[in-house]
Amino acid sequence: MKNIKYFFQFIIIIIFFIFFKILGPNISSAISGKIFELVGPLFRSKKLIHSNIRKAFPDIDYNGLNKINKMMWNNYGRVFAEYVFIKDFRKGKLESKIEIEGKEVLEEIIRCKSQVIFVSGHLSNFELMALYLEKTGINLSAIYRPLNNIYLNKIMEKIRIKYICKHQIKKGIGGMKRLINLKKKNFSTALMIDQRVSEGILSNFFNNQAFTTTIPAQLVRKFDMPVVPVFIERIKGINFKITIQKPIKFSKKESVQSITDKLNSTLEELILKKPENWIWSHNRWK
Repeated sequence: MKNIKYFFQFIIIIIFFIFFKILGPNISSAISGKIFELVGPLFRSKKLIHSNIRKAFPDIDYNGLNKINKMMWNNYGRVFAEYVFIKDFRKGKLESKIEIEGKEVLEEIIRCKSQVIFVSGHLSNFELMALYLEKTGINLSAIYRPLNNIYLNKIMEKIRIKYICKHQIKKGIGGMKRLINLKKKNFSTALMIDQRVSEGILSNFFNNQAFTTTIPAQLVRKFDMPVVPVFIERIKGINFKITIQKPIKFSKKESVQSITDKLNSTLEELILKKPENWIWSHNRWK
């Protein structure tokens, strides 16, 4: 039954994608944002989203809560439509829509042939971060979790490999082995650290304990790699700004717990810059 459900979801999404392709990026992003803005708050996840927002903003009033919820769904809808035009962000008419702050950090990484760990969260159109990083010439691998919908996942993997980051690594033991092999070939790694993981450790996140990935901490301790936080925000419509922060240098002797706690604190700072840009629907504190 689940596969039948996924198949029908897949067909509906493909119909939307064809429709978006006809309309073009600006109109598609705006329309999809409005649709999600209207429909999203009706889902059962509304209670979870409100609970998550209150963890970060315990004193927020009802209007503030609804504003973040509404704008989060708007961004979610825009990202959905923008997948159709991801090729144009990589090498087409939409390249100019991405503004970069911190280019000198990337230039130094390339000049020194450094290997770093890029970390971020599901902010704004998060796919554009890895897309831009690889486009600069950095040897990059990106860790990802496959979608539950097997039909949609096949298409998304093709899009990601072709236009976002060629070396996609599935989470898991096999993925870690591949990551280490690419590390030997002078590859840097990019990963999202904002999702709940069953194999992680408890770490403070917005004043609540949350299971958090230890992959960055393990790489730091094993390979002495610096960590580079990356932030993306939607400026207006389909215009974005990516900020590359200065590398954080940890000691190899620092504990996994300490490194993970500090990275969660950094992630909090990124989210607080523009809360409506983060996807609050993750069951982060389960």
